[in-house]
Amino acid sequence: MALHIEKIAKSRISEVDFNNLQFGHEFTDHMFECDFEDGEWQNPVIKPYQPILFDPSAKVFHYGQAVFEGMKAYKDDDDKIWLFRPEQNQERINISAERLDMPSFPKDLFFEGLTTLLKIDSEWIQKGEGNSLYIRPFIIATEHGISASASNRYKFMIICSPVQAYYAGEVRVVIADKYSRSANGGVGYAKAAGNYAGSFYPARLAREKGFQQVVWTDSCTHEYLEEAGVMNVFFRINNTLLTAPTSDRILDGITRKSIIQFLESEGIDIEVRPIKVTEIVEAARKGELLEMFGAGTAAVVSPILGFSHQGENFELPKVENSYASFIKKSITAIQQNKAEDKFGWRYEVK
Repeated sequence: MALHIEKIAKSRISEVDFNNLQFGHEFTDHMFECDFEDGEWQNPVIKPYQPILFDPSAKVFHYGQAVFEGMKAYKDDDDKIWLFRPEQNQERINISAERLDMPSFPKDLFFEGLTTLLKIDSEWIQKGEGNSLYIRPFIIATEHGISASASNRYKFMIICSPVQAYYAGEVRVVIADKYSRSANGGVGYAKAAGNYAGSFYPARLAREKGFQQVVWTDSCTHEYLEEAGVMNVFFRINNTLLTAPTSDRILDGITRKSIIQFLESEGIDIEVRPIKVTEIVEAARKGELLEMFGAGTAAVVSPILGFSHQGENFELPKVENSYASFIKKSITAIQQNKAEDKFGWRYEVK
């Protein structure tokens, strides 16, 4: 099927202050859109970024059939545009869609829409340290009617937002012992919109106590550590990094799997295994817990300075030449085409 392109009459780029961007609040001139009707995806179009009209009974509003991805595009000093492991995002949005009984989106159309959109809005991808274009593909249910069943109509879209280096400030976390992000047999491994909605309330309770985020634990016993906020989480005990294995409760993060592969290539000890809360608390008491950090698309790596568990607070030591800073510097250099990509992660938009 042919991709139709409608270009904006006048770009809004001159209205944007690229030196003072609030994450995810400014959007590029165009967006990609495609509809699923009569059992197939059809009418792919790139058109000016604009509001979209839905029936109030659209099933996305009532039954939460919505999945999404997060990606970034970078521009190097030669004005070449690079993506980071985009095939992983394409595969994962369809894994998420399947779990919510939504149709998969074709790989060739995903890449045609994405790369064409990036080339049309290439001026929005700013060069320079920390600058990138955040990309949000998503699928939502659009059939009207409030019968409790899967939709038979959907909309796939890609919107893009220029961003600067993500800095979360000083982060301290609470280890969850009541609320859960996901459960066995649930949708935790999918990037389903409802996963994030359910996490906001516990996160607010944590902020009210002076913490910035929640480290989630397993829903059955709250004995095992899983994720940090909306990121995968790593722990450094002495010179070994630990992270939990993926499961139907834990998102298979692309940054997470990249960090694991990178560390293995560097000969740094990393263990992917279940991690007990008591193990981390005991390591902190002994002074052996040297680092904690989250890993995800927005920040790549976000250091955690301290944590609380059942009212007991722990501060982590300040470590010179931290693993977190080494990983972030190394991964971002690959993403921005400033270092050799021996893994084949970069994807050039031509």
